[in-house]
Amino acid sequence: MSLMERVATLLRANVNDLIDRAEDPEKMMKQLVLDMENQLLQVKTQVAIAIADQHVLEQRAKDERAAAESWNKKAELAVTKGEEELARLALERSLSHEQMADGFAQQVTEQKVESEALRSTYNKLQAKLTETQAQCEMLIAEHRRARMVGKATKAQERIASENQSVRGNVLGRFKARIQNAEAENYAGRTLLEGNSEATLEDRFRALEKDDKVERLLDELKAKTRMLEAG
Repeated sequence: MSLMERVATLLRANVNDLIDRAEDPEKMMKQLVLDMENQLLQVKTQVAIAIADQHVLEQRAKDERAAAESWNKKAELAVTKGEEELARLALERSLSHEQMADGFAQQVTEQKVESEALRSTYNKLQAKLTETQAQCEMLIAEHRRARMVGKATKAQERIASENQSVRGNVLGRFKARIQNAEAENYAGRTLLEGNSEATLEDRFRALEKDDKVERLLDELKAKTRMLEAG
């Protein structure tokens, strides 16, 4: 691929599309800018060469015009001296230089077109490079920011998950402690209620026993009185 074809490819490049297809967008953007800088340097060199060639051609055309004019004057001198044959040779030489001058003039015209095309390409590539550099800097910043946000989001999700797990464990243990306490309280109440019922029954049994003792005592006293009376 020639230099101009490579430059044309770079000028047509859509940075966003290239980035979307890249596995490593940041690396790809840096490489794109580097390629453009290299191509810009080559185009700049070509522009300098084209301008130098143009100046050489212009000088050659000027020299040939001067030579043609010089031989034309020599022809005039030969005529004044009656040297027609010499004048004829001088005119032939003058025409030859004139033709050479015309040829160089044509090349100068063509070289100017090429130089202008190279200048235009250089300016476009320079503008494209400036635009791409700014765009790449922005996209690299966005890419890095998105990557940092992604990492922060993952970290937050991990912390939230860990906190949820910790809270779940703490709540689970606390709930178990509450349930154990409730069970102990229930057992205590049941035991107390059982003890109360047992105490109440014992008291009634004691009362019944006391009544029986008193009854037996009364019967014994009655028998004793009967025996004493008899």
